[in-house]
Amino acid sequence: MSQLNSSPETRLAALEARLQQDLAWLDLPAKSWVPSLTLGGEPVLDVAIIGGGQAGMAAAVSLNHLGIGAVIFDQSPAGFEGPWATTARMETLRSPKKLTGPALGFAALTFRAWYEVQFGLEAWDALDKIPRLQWMDYLRWYRRVMALDVRNEHHVEAILPRADGVVELRILTPAGVSTVLARRVVLATGRDGLGGAHLPPLALNLPRQRWAHSADDLDYTSLAGLRVGVIGAGASAMDSAATALEAGAAKVDLLIRRQELPRVNKGKGAGNPGLTNGHLYLPDEWKWRIRHYINIQQTPPPGASVQRVSRFPNARFIFGAAINDITVGETGMRVATARGVFDLDFLIFSTGFRIDWTERPEFSTIAPHIRNWSDRYTPPPGDEDEELADSPDLGAAFEFQQKQPGDLPGLERVHCFCYPAALSHGSLSGDIPAISDGAQRLAQGIAALLYRENIDTHYQNIQAYDEPELLGDEWTAAEPTPEERQ
Repeated sequence: MSQLNSSPETRLAALEARLQQDLAWLDLPAKSWVPSLTLGGEPVLDVAIIGGGQAGMAAAVSLNHLGIGAVIFDQSPAGFEGPWATTARMETLRSPKKLTGPALGFAALTFRAWYEVQFGLEAWDALDKIPRLQWMDYLRWYRRVMALDVRNEHHVEAILPRADGVVELRILTPAGVSTVLARRVVLATGRDGLGGAHLPPLALNLPRQRWAHSADDLDYTSLAGLRVGVIGAGASAMDSAATALEAGAAKVDLLIRRQELPRVNKGKGAGNPGLTNGHLYLPDEWKWRIRHYINIQQTPPPGASVQRVSRFPNARFIFGAAINDITVGETGMRVATARGVFDLDFLIFSTGFRIDWTERPEFSTIAPHIRNWSDRYTPPPGDEDEELADSPDLGAAFEFQQKQPGDLPGLERVHCFCYPAALSHGSLSGDIPAISDGAQRLAQGIAALLYRENIDTHYQNIQAYDEPELLGDEWTAAEPTPEERQ
């Protein structure tokens, strides 16, 4: 049977064989070289990765390719890592389809390859943006073909750096609580990786059954027939509003503080190999200046997401509607804004995320000791930025640094490979465009650190190495002639 007439399953199997051949030709993954270690009879992992989404998987593959073992621990059921099949509600990804994401330079590992062999070139050419759930299917395939060691339904309850060269993890598993030791720990915990939802203070005074954050696992069918308000104007606000409308909400009012939607995504203007590779080495003032500018300009929602809302006649975009007060009654809420008062039954806060260590009890030991950018840099008046000030000040391998050196030995063994790394490293640690670059930088950095801390062992291995290149019978010794000796 020709390739053109073969089944999608057969073509996918051929792609997988090609990928394995590519890896074999490049002699990947590399042979393990990190000295094995046990403490108290317990084996020590090379690297433990917390989070099995695209960032965690790209990090694991990059580490494996450098001969470093990596085990992923994720609290979700298998196949539901990350937000794509749970709390994300966009119809398609916001990134252009041509971006190669976590493929790490392997053409056969790209979404395009996976998609094209199953659906054909014409379907690829006709595709505008990648459907969200299809991206999740691709990531499931990625996990399988790269044979990653992922431990699902494992919730990390404590991260405990120790002075003896390891980090202790206490993990709640389906079988109970266990302890895992690792030389290095990578936090690949996503957009809210070091905190949780950003909420205005007035939200905390509302009955919990009357509101949700856009990242909550909300059953939107419960909004059928209700008057819904969405606070915000970003992509998640549009996705939440559209999902509520599609679920049968009586009406949806988007209450938008700004006078108009931003039109230009300045983050796209920052995307080039120079920034990807050079942001880490910029002076502090330039790092702050670039990230602060992108923050204050804000990212516009994708046009398709806005149109998805606009299709409904019972949707309204109310601009200049900063929230002043919310009064709760027996049958609903009165939301007072700068543009008027709105009677609503349910509110969705699409107000983003923030770094908030109190939201993540597993970080309680390390949080007080982490050096943040507020400890490092004071911006010019007018350029203050809470998100940037709270961002961790990371080393070259995404490692945390101690606020007061010596207060928590081993903290530097924990690496922050999630969104809050953006100020230190640029957008390399979560978003699709540069996730491969970030994963490779992380893996190379960890490899260097592991080599340095075991240099005595590696030197002994060099001294003990005795595989001969020559056996001694490859030549015949000759004597100089008498004339030559004179």
